[in-house]
Amino acid sequence: MKTTDLKMKSHHAVPLLASVLVLCALSISGCKRKTEGPTVSDDDGSFTTSPREPIDTTTTGSVSGIVKLDGTPRKMRVINMAAVPNCAKMHSSPAMTEDVVAGANGTLQNVVVYLKGNFNRYAFDPAKSPVMMDQKGCTYSPHVLALMTGQPLQIANSDQASHNVNAAPKLNARWNESQAAGAAPITQVFAHSEIGIPVKCNVHPWMKSYISVFSNPYFQVTSEDGSFKIDNVPPGTYTLTAWHELYGTKEQIVTIKATEAQTALITFTDRDRR
Repeated sequence: MKTTDLKMKSHHAVPLLASVLVLCALSISGCKRKTEGPTVSDDDGSFTTSPREPIDTTTTGSVSGIVKLDGTPRKMRVINMAAVPNCAKMHSSPAMTEDVVAGANGTLQNVVVYLKGNFNRYAFDPAKSPVMMDQKGCTYSPHVLALMTGQPLQIANSDQASHNVNAAPKLNARWNESQAAGAAPITQVFAHSEIGIPVKCNVHPWMKSYISVFSNPYFQVTSEDGSFKIDNVPPGTYTLTAWHELYGTKEQIVTIKATEAQTALITFTDRDRR
C-alpha cells in the first residue's frame, strides 16, 4: 500500500474514531444517570388521575411490632466535647454517639418504619403542627425524626454556642443555615418524600442527625423499646420497610384486611452493616 493511501485512511479514521468515542461517552453518561436515580422515596411509582378519596376509617387496620438486632451491637462511643465546655456541662454523663442505640432483648431504637405502596387514591389532611428538632448540648435531639411533605420542621438552638444546620437531601432542595446562640428557630419544609436525609453541623463534626419525609402518614420512628405502630391503614397489601442509618433497609410484605391488627418482627443482623 502506498504511503499516500495510508495518510488518507488515517485522515478519515480520526473523525470516525472521535464520533465513536463521543457515542461511548454519551452511552456511559446515560447509564450512569440511570444508576444514580432516586431509590429513597416512599412511593411505589403508581399514579392516578382520579379524584382523591378520604380514608374510610370504619375499614382501616393497623400494623405494629418490634425491630431487633440479631448480634452484638456496635458500641456507642464517647464524644469528645473538650473544645466546647458549655456543651459538655449540659450532659450529666459523657455524651455518646447514637448510630446504634440498642435496648433490652436486642431491640433497636431510631429505626424509621413505614409502609410503601400506592396511596395516591387517598386524600390526607395536611400536617400543620411543626416537628421540633433541638440542638442541645451540641447534639441533635432527636437523632432521627420523620415528618410529612409540607409539614414545618423547626430547628432550635438551646446551646450557648453557634451552630450551622447542613442538610443534604437528594430529592429536595439542599440548605445550610447558620444559627447563633439564642437565635430564633429555623423553619424548613420538604416538598418531596425522601428517606434518611443526613444533617450535620460543620462547626461541631460529631453532630449528626437524619430526617425522613413521607407523602402519607404511615410511618413511625422506633422508640427505646424498638416498638412501632402504624394506624388507620386502608385494607391492602404493602411493603413494610425499615430503614436504619448503619444497617440499611429491610422489607417484608404485609397484607392488612379490613379492621385487622397485624403484627410484625423486623430483624437486622451484623451482616447488614454498611
